[in-house]
Order: sequence, then C-alpha cells, then structure tokens
Amino acid sequence: MTRGPTHIIEVWGDFACFTRPELKVERWSYPCPTPGAARGIFDAIYCKGWDRSTGDSQFYWQVEKVELLRAPTYIALRRNEVGSVASIATAKKWMKRAIAVQPLIADYPRQREQRQTMALRWPHYRLHGHVVPRAGFENQRQAFAQQFVRRATHGKCFQQPYLGCREFVAFYRYIEKLDNESKPVDYTQDLGLMLYDVFDLRKVNDCYAKPFISLFHAKIEHGVLCVPPYESEAVLKPESERRAG
Repeated sequence: MTRGPTHIIEVWGDFACFTRPELKVERWSYPCPTPGAARGIFDAIYCKGWDRSTGDSQFYWQVEKVELLRAPTYIALRRNEVGSVASIATAKKWMKRAIAVQPLIADYPRQREQRQTMALRWPHYRLHGHVVPRAGFENQRQAFAQQFVRRATHGKCFQQPYLGCREFVAFYRYIEKLDNESKPVDYTQDLGLMLYDVFDLRKVNDCYAKPFISLFHAKIEHGVLCVPPYESEAVLKPESERRAG
C-alpha cells in the first residue's frame, strides 16, 4: 500500500505532563509524549472534517517516532483541581435557563482538590508522522499532505497544541530537512507498557468513538521512541476490538 510522506515537526514548551494511566490521581509523566498525545499535536495543526453519514474523519495521523532533543527533567507541581464534573444534562438546563448556573470553581473549598503532579520541565521533542486516509479518501493523500505543509510552514493551527495537559502550551515549527538539525539526546529507558491511544483510529472520529485503551511495549533507545503502526500486532487492543477489526 502506498504511504504518504513523513512530516516532521519540532515541539517545545515550558512544561509537559503525559500522565501514566496507573498513576492518574497523583500524576506522573512519561518522559516523552505518548503516540496519542503526539497525534493530538498533529491534529491541532491540521485535521480534515467528518463524513456526516458515518461520523468518520477523512484521515488520521500515524505517528512514526518521537525524538527527545532534551533529557527529561522532572518538576513537582501542586495544582488545584475540581473533584466533580458538570453533566451534559445539567449544561442543557443552564442553556435553557431552567436552573441557575452553578459553575465548578477550582478555588472553592468544597470543590477544590489539591493534587501533586510530577511534570516535565523544558520539554523538547521532534515528532515524525504521516497521513493515513480512510476508506474512500485514498486518492486525496497528496492533497492532505500538501495542505498540512502549507499550514505548518506558516505556524497555523485551529487550536493551540499542548503537551499532555491543556494548560501546558506547545510551540512548534515545521522541519523540511534534518541535515542541519540537532541530534537526539543519548537517553535510553525501557518504559514497559505505554498508552498508545484511547480511540480506535481505524474506524471513527474521537467525537463519536467509545473510548478504549490500546498499549504497546515502549522503549526509548538513544533518545528515539519508535512507534509501531496502529494496525500492527505490537499494539495491544481489547479482545472485542481486535475481533471487530
């Protein structure tokens, strides 16, 4: 099967937190973005609309590898979070003015929960990825790639990319060639099972998909995390989803 060109973007910021799922309450970050987090950065720059009949987007981003341009450095942060969420039914009542609006305020003592976060300080990465068109859009592969290049070279995005948490803003630049670019740091770590994504990339768009967890055995070798294709057997999916796929 013909594959589109690989696109490379360099991303950096002040902080990042790619939370390990087994340490969700007291957040502890992976040393690098998960494939899902990296895909979100590409999506923030360019993603194509949805087919209204199926709810599917026209393509998804396949992350190929993540390069660490700076060795991971952790910083302990204590943040105020809310202990509850507003339901959709309640929000609709607010819109209809059926009940008074009662927002969730993080600084309100009965809603505030202080939690510890082990975040990354001064994260700096290089992401490699390519477009995977969905069924019926294969002939637009080149058009998708060209549109991404036009947007990325001008620094455009439809929402600000972020590094794991929305408050950790990410900045980026598009890289055409790697000839004069810095090399990854000499950092090696076996991360064990790493979160791959929480949606089925083969079928539906995030807005309509039922979340489920996929994992893969991640290992950073000399500053490079290689990501297997989503269709690969190396990506562990729930048994029901593997049978459906």
